[in-house]
Formats: sequence, structure tokens, C-alpha cells
Amino acid sequence: MTTPDLHVGTWRKSSRSSASGSNCVEVAELSGGLAVRDSKDPAGPALLFGRDAWSSFVNGLRRGESSP
Repeated sequence: MTTPDLHVGTWRKSSRSSASGSNCVEVAELSGGLAVRDSKDPAGPALLFGRDAWSSFVNGLRRGESSP
């Protein structure tokens, strides 16, 4: 598996991020899926998700599901 270039995607801040900037999440679409990072640390690590996994996660949140 090759490491995706996180500079290629356009990062978007979550509409649910707090106004004070303390809880900020950004998402970028990449060719192989999506990446999620802390907007306060853009050079830091990012979590990578395949499109199916991300879709399942988002749909679960919409249904009010959560997992430990």
C-alpha cells in the first residue's frame, strides 16, 4: 500500500467544529478514500479511510449509533 499525498486533497473544516477552534476536524477527499486530521495540527498525523468505511461511519452517526 502506498502512502497517499495529503497535500493533494482540499481540506474542509467540519461544520460541527466549535467556534472557539478547540474542536476542529478537517476532511480531504483523496483518490483512494478520505483523510481526517486535527485542523490545529495540519502537519500532524491523519486518519485514512476507504470510501465504504467512511460512508458506513457517517451513516451510523446519522442513525445515532456509536461504538466503543
